[in-house]
Amino acid sequence: MIVLKAAQEKILGALQAVSGIVERRHTLPILANVLLRKNGKRIELTTSDLEIQVRTADEMGGDEASFNTTVGARKLIDILRSLPADQLVTLSATQNKLTLQAGKSRFTLQTLPAEDFPLVNEAVDFGPAFSVPQKVLRGLINQVHFAMAVHDIRYYLNGILFIAEGKQLTLVATDGHRLALAQSTLDNEVPKQEVILPRKTVLELQRLLRDEDTAIEMQFAGNQARFSFSGMEFVTKLVEGKFPDYNRVIPKNHKNAVVLGRVPLLSSLQRAAILTSEKFKGVRINLEPGSLRIASSNAEQEEAKEELEVDYNGDNIEIGFNVTYLMDALANMASEMVKLELQDTAASALFTMPGEPGFKYVVMPMRI
Repeated sequence: MIVLKAAQEKILGALQAVSGIVERRHTLPILANVLLRKNGKRIELTTSDLEIQVRTADEMGGDEASFNTTVGARKLIDILRSLPADQLVTLSATQNKLTLQAGKSRFTLQTLPAEDFPLVNEAVDFGPAFSVPQKVLRGLINQVHFAMAVHDIRYYLNGILFIAEGKQLTLVATDGHRLALAQSTLDNEVPKQEVILPRKTVLELQRLLRDEDTAIEMQFAGNQARFSFSGMEFVTKLVEGKFPDYNRVIPKNHKNAVVLGRVPLLSSLQRAAILTSEKFKGVRINLEPGSLRIASSNAEQEEAKEELEVDYNGDNIEIGFNVTYLMDALANMASEMVKLELQDTAASALFTMPGEPGFKYVVMPMRI
């Protein structure tokens, strides 16, 4: 039976879309496979890691019949990648094997039964759906993802807080040393919904979302979130736990503020970072009327000094930061200018983008 018959690029595109979550090594061998479900000429591709499930469907020719099987996702991708983009590829099934033919190339792959594939039990209590353009959600994720914790024992920090309330969508990420917040407006009012998306889900969404105006539809349940976009359905488990009260972390009424070019500041920090020590990524920032100076040094007694002319008439402030935290934020902002607000040596700094009230980045100082 011919399962599908289509151009290499069409099959590869669909497979790559669903295979980002597939681990090469897994306790359950079948989770390394993609589930193929054929109904007429339409074929559905599904992958899962027990926490996330991704599904897409398309018409890819072949015999008009019903057929289900699973086959190694990465192997199939590697074979398809090695073929020319315009090559016609045929996938046919005999007994418990799939045969892939393209030109004079032929590959026989082992399959596992479709009924053994562990599909995610989708929640029945999803809240009201709401949507934003894909590029909006992609932009919001890009503005906060770097502040997520990595393998923190406070598991609720290993992800992003999504809050939909009224006509506003808010994303917040923090690792306890810094916090990033980004907001956008929704077309329709929604009742308050608050969930924490796991880190792996966030990174996979970031990979899949396109920089275009087509919508992504979102729905949240008690322990799941569902996203529908570009012919795909993405279901994920949520992180359970209470996210910190981010409003308490964001400084209010800092009396010293300076607006300066984002790229010159980022470039100066990148140069100063070269001479910070591997473990201790500290830089000193001196802000005084007319100038912002950046200094770093390391155990070999090497040092770097940078100076930027700024329009500033506030207090003299000397403050230390982890330079990586500053560079991460500046590299993920899109604006030409950035506003830095400071209180004193001990208080957290607040970065914002002039003209974009929906973005805030808070970073704690460090002793140097």
